[in-house]
Amino acid sequence: MLSFDEYANRFEKVAITRSESGVITLRLHSGGGPFVYDATAHAELPFVLRCVADDVANRVVVLTGTGDSFWSLLNPPSFSHLQQTPDGWDQTLFEERRTLEAFLSIDVPIISAVNGPALVHSHLPVMSDIVLASETACFGDVLHAPGGVVPGDGAHMIWTKLLGLNRGRYFLLTGQSISAVEALDLGVVAEVLPPDGLMDRAQELAEQLAAKPTLMLRQTRSVLRHELDETMTRDFSRGMMHEALAGLSSLSEHLKDATPEPLSPEEHFVLDPATGQTQPLEN
Repeated sequence: MLSFDEYANRFEKVAITRSESGVITLRLHSGGGPFVYDATAHAELPFVLRCVADDVANRVVVLTGTGDSFWSLLNPPSFSHLQQTPDGWDQTLFEERRTLEAFLSIDVPIISAVNGPALVHSHLPVMSDIVLASETACFGDVLHAPGGVVPGDGAHMIWTKLLGLNRGRYFLLTGQSISAVEALDLGVVAEVLPPDGLMDRAQELAEQLAAKPTLMLRQTRSVLRHELDETMTRDFSRGMMHEALAGLSSLSEHLKDATPEPLSPEEHFVLDPATGQTQPLEN
C-alpha cells in the first residue's frame, strides 16, 4: 500500500492533488493537455484507482479531465499489440476488470466533473455518485458498436441501467451522442454548468461531503454502490469474452487479404461522435 506522497506524482496520465480536508482530485491528461487514451492510460488507471481506494485519508474523490475534452481522444496504434492475439485480449480483460473493480472498491463518494466530450469509456464517469457536466460535454460510446466492437467492457451494464433497457440498447447500437442537457433530462447527470464554473461546483460539493462523519461517508457509499457491485460480478466477464471474441474475428477478417501498414505510436486520433470513425488529430 502506497502513501499519498508515494503515489501522487507516480503516474503519467493522471495528475493527483488533495486538499487538507481530504478531497482528492484526479485529473486525466496527456502531457498537461487534453487526455489521449492509449495503452499507458489503460494500464495506469486500475493502479491509480487502487491507490486512491487504499488510502484512508481520502474522504471524497473528484474525477475530471483537462482542457475542452474529458475523454474523447484516442491513440489506436498503441493498443495494436493487445488486440491481435488471445493473450493480448486476456491482458485487456485483466486491465478492464481491475479498473472497474478498483473504481467500485473506493469507499468514499466520487464526483465526476465532465468538462467536455466523454466518448470513450463514458460509462466510467457516469458510475460516480454525483455527475456534473459542462455545457460543452456530451456522452457517447463510439468506440464499440459503430467501430464493429462489442460493448462488453462495462458499457453494456451501465448504460442500459441508466437509460433503461430499450433506450440503452439504442444508444449502444447506434453510437448515439447525448448532449449535457439531454443527459440532465434523462437523469444521467445531476447538474449542467458553464465550463468556467464546473470545477468550482465540484469542489464545493466535495468539501460539503468531506465535512460529514467518516463512517457516514463510507457506509453510504457502500449501500449506494451495492447494485453496481452485483451487476459487475454477474455480467462483466461474459461481456468482455464476447468483446474479445468479436474483436479477434473482426481482426482476422480485416487482415485476411491485406497487409496493414504500421501507424506511428505517436499519432493521436479524435473520435467523431457522428460517425464513430477516428480522424488524425491535427497539432
